[in-house]
Amino acid sequence: MDTLERIKQILGETLSLGERAAKLKADTPLMGGLAEFDSMAVVAVVTKLEEELGIAFDDDELSADVFSTVGALASFVDGKMNS
Repeated sequence: MDTLERIKQILGETLSLGERAAKLKADTPLMGGLAEFDSMAVVAVVTKLEEELGIAFDDDELSADVFSTVGALASFVDGKMNS
């Protein structure tokens, strides 16, 4: 499973999106685009990513740009996994 698909799955599980998770695309906005994606959801998604993918995020790495779209988050995670 590629990173984008994994991110979609994690978002679907964490935000309880149900069938809507399958409709997420790389350009789907997160911040301001999904009603479920608020500040508490950011914490939950980051925690789930760290647990499931075995990566760690520093607070100073996380910005609004990282969570702008599903694809931006996937690219960021890809970079973390490959560093």
